[in-house]
Amino acid sequence: MTLTEEPRQAPAGQSPGGLRRDVGLLGLFFTGVGSIIGSGWLFGALSTSRQAGPAAIVSWMLGGIMIMLIGLAYAELGAMLPMSGGAVRFPHLVFGSFASFTTGWINWLAAASVAPIEVEGALQYATYYVPWLTRLDAGVPVLTGGGLAVAIAFLALFSVINVVGVKLFEKANTILVWWKLIIILLVVVALVGTAFHPANFHTQGFAPNGFSGIVTSIATAGVVFSYFGFRQGVDLAGESKNPRRNVPIAVIGSILITMAIYVGLQVAFIGALPTSLLSHGWSALDFPNAFGPLAALATLLGLPWLATLLYADAVVSPADTGLIYTTVTSRLSYAMSKNGNAPQGLAALSRRGVPWVSIILTFVTGLIFFMPFPGWQKMVGFITSATVLSFGSGPLVVAALRRRAPEQERPFRLPGGDVIPFLAFYSSNLIVFWTGWETDRKLFVAIMIGFLLFVIQSFRKPTRNLARDLRAGLWVCPWLVGLALLSWLGPFGGGLKMISFAGAFPVIAAFSLAIYVLAICFCLAAPVVQESLALAMDEETTPPTQPHLSDAAREGTFDSPDGSAPEFGDYFRPPATRYDSPDLQEGSAQVAASGQSPRRNSTLASSRYRIAAFFRRRPER
Repeated sequence: MTLTEEPRQAPAGQSPGGLRRDVGLLGLFFTGVGSIIGSGWLFGALSTSRQAGPAAIVSWMLGGIMIMLIGLAYAELGAMLPMSGGAVRFPHLVFGSFASFTTGWINWLAAASVAPIEVEGALQYATYYVPWLTRLDAGVPVLTGGGLAVAIAFLALFSVINVVGVKLFEKANTILVWWKLIIILLVVVALVGTAFHPANFHTQGFAPNGFSGIVTSIATAGVVFSYFGFRQGVDLAGESKNPRRNVPIAVIGSILITMAIYVGLQVAFIGALPTSLLSHGWSALDFPNAFGPLAALATLLGLPWLATLLYADAVVSPADTGLIYTTVTSRLSYAMSKNGNAPQGLAALSRRGVPWVSIILTFVTGLIFFMPFPGWQKMVGFITSATVLSFGSGPLVVAALRRRAPEQERPFRLPGGDVIPFLAFYSSNLIVFWTGWETDRKLFVAIMIGFLLFVIQSFRKPTRNLARDLRAGLWVCPWLVGLALLSWLGPFGGGLKMISFAGAFPVIAAFSLAIYVLAICFCLAAPVVQESLALAMDEETTPPTQPHLSDAAREGTFDSPDGSAPEFGDYFRPPATRYDSPDLQEGSAQVAASGQSPRRNSTLASSRYRIAAFFRRRPER
């Protein structure tokens, strides 16, 4: 794989398409690390040990490798097309509005629910100090009325920090991530230094539940959930100072460092367990009357100071992740608005270059999620299933762009052709399958609601190319229906067990390959994809102090005196230098006399100029 320096870079603070470029490499990297390290690590060591025993170490490594494959695909996309909300905008460029709306809806649902669940996790641990924050409902902690008020205050604080500006977000997040890293490393060192029993790794068997226990823990014990957040560097690429260098480093680096931390934490946790706790086997491992397993273990080992730090971190870590996801969710709304899949008002920016309307929507949506999911345990399954499903579109976009825009500049290029994108798509489908039918069916119901919203949006704001976009997204329904059917027939989470655990691997591989090929075959034609790329990058590189494309350019009536395509800068000249041209006025009169719609005329004419200008300014590789 290769990584090259960005040849053209806007000055610091300048905004692509209006958003400010204030996030540097360290800020982007810490955004990824901070969003990955949330509430998952506080529970993952125990829950993974119950299902996989000491082989939980393998679960963290295998889960990290699978997430890394997906992250590599997004690293190539983020470096090639640095734009805010890229995760939902990439599918629009190659698969059209239907596919982009579907994947965007899944992305947005998953991201919008993270801030509320992280607040709930923080308050659940804070109950150790403030008992009135939560109560037990059928044995599951849920928010009380007072706890709900505090949760709303947390969401409001996240929103205010984001409205003030991304620079303040970066500073606050950097401090919180340093805190989280220090605490985790301190836990590993303290546990290993206080007690380490090598016999714990083999007395009850290294993998008591076999390979099945290893892979199911990846999806259901918090392993994948603990790696969520690696993609935030891609979603914030449009606000990075040098995204074509920073995005790959942030995405890959955040996964690598957290994988090392999680594996080290799991080793320390297993080795530090008192042997008496394992007398009934790994599946019976528990810490009664404790708010968190790591804090309970620290107390058993005579480390009350460490337990106190862990209870404090159990508030700080989820709160920081909630702050990050408030930022990311608002950028996804902004991106869907740019795609035309959501109301245009969501793309409105404040004077600070912040999508303030999208931030308000994120806040209101978070309040709604508190109603059906008033506790951490009640919401986590939904988020896991939705997020891993949303990962699948990225590798397909990489594969499609390799065929439709092979000459597009790629500062970071994956080797091996289709090997890594296909393995990433296969990994995503496996994780959804392992999650189980009980969780998956709820997600697919939510997706059906999204389809209904797409129909409403299509009637409210018809698009010229709906038939073309539906054809380009023909792979979406077979993919989702096929996954639902496989999950229903599978052995996990209440499935019919008609597909065995071992038999699922080749079945899902064949299914993934079929969808992979189908998506490539039906994606938009090369000229349309290249036009979309040109328009998107033109918009992202437009400085906010200069006007957007002129009406004449949009109407296709602008021509240079010698009849050639205008240079890129011609689109941003003051109106007087464009409209005073007799040729331009004559062209406008011809358009009016022909009875054609100026907007219809714009698609071919102005896009032709933009594409020519865009590819002309690309440096030679």
